[in-house]
Amino acid sequence: MPEPMQASGRDFRDDDWYGDELGAARFTECTFTGVDLSEATTSGAVFDRCTFHQCLFSSSTHTSTAFVACDVRRSKFFDVTFDGCKLVGTVFSECVMRPMTVRGGQWQGVTIRGTNLARLDLAGVDLREADLSLSDLTGTSLRNARLDRATLREANLAKADLRGASLDGVDLASARLQRTRLDLAGAVLLAELHGAEVDLSP
Repeated sequence: MPEPMQASGRDFRDDDWYGDELGAARFTECTFTGVDLSEATTSGAVFDRCTFHQCLFSSSTHTSTAFVACDVRRSKFFDVTFDGCKLVGTVFSECVMRPMTVRGGQWQGVTIRGTNLARLDLAGVDLREADLSLSDLTGTSLRNARLDRATLREANLAKADLRGASLDGVDLASARLQRTRLDLAGAVLLAELHGAEVDLSP
């Protein structure tokens, strides 16, 4: 079995990696422009401070893979699977990110502003300090997600499920919350944000 690919500071342009098994490849400060990663698979791979421009990730599968502090622009993640992945500090701009399968993982500090994330299942994902402002989260499941200090300014949370989510330091005042599902703790937080004094004594 060949050794996993390793590269540092390289520029990959218009490469065809369709269906490739990249395994535990490691890329550091590499730039990917127009690379086709459709149906590719990674397992334990690391993309550290990499830049992706107009790349295709459609139907690719990533297991326990890390995209750390990456800059991802105008790329397509149609039908991608992230299983237990680490996306800490990665910024997504003008990307297609649905439909998408996400199973757990650490997405702390990720930036996904103004993106259509409607009806995704992000249950249990660590989204602490994430910036989801202006994004469409209509019908999205954030059940038991870690949203502490996340930014949800003007996000559309209509019909979203926030039950069991940790919301410490989250300002929901400017988010759209029509028919949003909240547990007691979330409802109390929302009431207090709107100036209510909540008395839970019997």
